[in-house]
Amino acid sequence: FQVECYDYDGDGSHDLIGSFQTTMSKLKEASRSSPVEFECINEKKRQKKKNYKNSGIVSFKHCEIIVECTFLDYIMGGCQLNFTVGIDFTGSNGDPRSPDSLHYLSPNGVNEYLTAIWSVGMVIQDYDTDKMFPAFGFGAQIPPSFQVSHEFPLNFNPANPFCNGIQGIVDAYRACLPQVKLHGPTNFSPIINHVARFAAAATQQQTASQYFILLIITDGVITDLDQTRTAIVNASKLPMSIIIVGVGGADFDAMEFLDGDNGVLRSSSGEPAVRDIVQFVPFRKFQNSPREALAQCVLAEVPQQVVNYFSTYRLQPPKNPAA
Repeated sequence: FQVECYDYDGDGSHDLIGSFQTTMSKLKEASRSSPVEFECINEKKRQKKKNYKNSGIVSFKHCEIIVECTFLDYIMGGCQLNFTVGIDFTGSNGDPRSPDSLHYLSPNGVNEYLTAIWSVGMVIQDYDTDKMFPAFGFGAQIPPSFQVSHEFPLNFNPANPFCNGIQGIVDAYRACLPQVKLHGPTNFSPIINHVARFAAAATQQQTASQYFILLIITDGVITDLDQTRTAIVNASKLPMSIIIVGVGGADFDAMEFLDGDNGVLRSSSGEPAVRDIVQFVPFRKFQNSPREALAQCVLAEVPQQVVNYFSTYRLQPPKNPAA
């Protein structure tokens, strides 16, 4: 193949210095002790000047071939996506017995939380092979002692918080709702740190085998913003992404702020996130849209976040997807 060298100009009018031909196998021979060198030839100058030798020497000291995998390469190659669901049971949602509450079950048995769980879950479950999802609630007083908890299993089984499929989450949510008392404050950091502990354990992996996605469904009023910022900045170093789905018509400025699209999110101490791992989706914007539109928005950034993490740490899929 041909390599061309240019003199860089800020306005884009780069000047050609010269070019040379080489092969990949030739470049791979390069090392610091014996670099591979090429004369950079500018044909126009060679034709004009009789005593023209070259326009410089290009010296290669190291050449490495890096295989870039796509999101599908990782999935097909055996990477497990682990989805955890967190549901907001704080008082700002309104009393579940009142028809204007976001947790109120209408006569046909649905509410905005259930619709969001179904819509987003149906998209997500295709990527999770075992379809067993740990599901948690936060911000409620829970039986038997009615202590406030910010990470309680929806099925009230701490030893096994897994729900079987999206239907399992829906069933656990319906059974849990009448047993808890909506309370507060709205703390996100405990559930983020909960999933981050599993993601941190997965950093020992030698291949791209495990990635964690936390789906938080919330009415958007957040209390522990500083701790949440710090939790997200810490999680940005791990194989983990966070999708926040905002239900209801509240002010979602805090959620937009956590979604680092408008600038790098920083922890309360000023440490920047190493990568953007939060995707915020205002659910009402998609209420009358086809399901594909919501799905597209929910998963808009996750594939790139997965690729970004594994390529940064140069982790290959457990098995070669091409094989």
